[in-house]
Amino acid sequence: MKNFIGENNEADIAIENLYKEYPNVKDFFIAIGIRDFDKSMNAKQIISTLDIEYLEESGSNKKQILHEFLSFIEKMKEIKNTGRYTIKSITVIGGHDKSGIEEDVKITFKPGEIICIVGHTGSGKSRLLEDIECLAQKDTPTGRQILVNGSVPEENERFSMDNKLVAQLSQNMNFVMDVTVEEFITMHAESRMVDNVEEIVESIIKCANDLAGEKFLKDVPVTQLSGGQSRALMIADTALLSKSPIVLIDEIENAGIDRKMAIEVLMKEEKIILMSTHDPILALIGNKRMVIKNGGIKKIIETNSKERSNVDILEKFDAKLVGIRNKLREGETIDFDIKKYFKID
Repeated sequence: MKNFIGENNEADIAIENLYKEYPNVKDFFIAIGIRDFDKSMNAKQIISTLDIEYLEESGSNKKQILHEFLSFIEKMKEIKNTGRYTIKSITVIGGHDKSGIEEDVKITFKPGEIICIVGHTGSGKSRLLEDIECLAQKDTPTGRQILVNGSVPEENERFSMDNKLVAQLSQNMNFVMDVTVEEFITMHAESRMVDNVEEIVESIIKCANDLAGEKFLKDVPVTQLSGGQSRALMIADTALLSKSPIVLIDEIENAGIDRKMAIEVLMKEEKIILMSTHDPILALIGNKRMVIKNGGIKKIIETNSKERSNVDILEKFDAKLVGIRNKLREGETIDFDIKKYFKID
C-alpha cells in the first residue's frame, strides 16, 4: 500500500482550499467526529490536535487517520476523473418465458434510442427491466443474458454502487431523508464531484418543476413531495446529473408529470431508454417496442411512419382528456356535449 505520510500532498493543503476542489471533504471530518476546526489548517495540523482520549475511544492513531484521509481524497479524485461510461450498445439475448418456451431473441440497442415494453399487467414487463438493471447473465428466473458493447460485462460493472451503468425510475419513488430538495440534490452533485454544484442544482430543480403538475420550492422537505413531484425530481436528476448511460422507466404515465417532456429531457443526454408502458402515445414515440406475453418476449416491432403520424392525432385526443381532467380538479362539472367536444359523429 502506498505510504502517504511525510509526502507533500493534500494533507499539507489548507482545508478551505481543498473545499474548492473537493466540496465533500468536510464529510470525512464529520464522519470521525470532528466538526469544529480552523479551516485555514491542513489535515496534518487538524489531526495532530486530536487528544489521547479521543484516539483511545476511536481505537485509532494519528498516522492511521491521516492515511484514511488521503485514501478518501484518492477516492474523490477517482470519482472526479471518471467520465460517463462509453456505452456503444447493450444487447438482450433471450431466455425463456414462464412456461419454459425459449425466446428466439437477440436485439441490440444504442444510445439515443427509446425502446418501449408493452404487454398486459403481470405479463413480465418489470421482470425484463430487472434483468437489464442487473445485467443478467443467465442467472435470473428468465435465463436472459445482457451484453454491454457486445461483451459480457465485468463483475464490477454489474455490482458497482459508485458508477452504475443503469438507473431505474420505478413507479414508487419515496424519500426517507430529512433534508430539503436543495440539500438532497446538492449532496448528490457533491458526491459526483461536479465543478458547478449551485448551477446544476438550480437546473435540476427548474427542470423538475417544468415536469411536475404542481410546482414546489427548493426548501421543501423531500419527504413532503407528492408522488408526481418525487418522480419529476428524480427524472431531472437522472437526466442532468446521473452518469448512468442506461435508463429504465416503469410506467411513467402514472407519475402525474408531463411524460412526453420527461422523455425529451432524457433523450437530450443520448442515453439508452427502456420503458414499460400502457400509454399508446409513449409506445409509438419509441424507436422499437417489445411485446411481452407470459413472461417472454414474443415480438419486436419497429415503429413505422404511419404509426408516427398517428401520434399527432392521439396527442390531440390526449390534450382534450387533459382538459377534462383539469376541469375536474378545478371543481367544474362535465355536463357539456362530449361528442361535440371530441368532434365525434
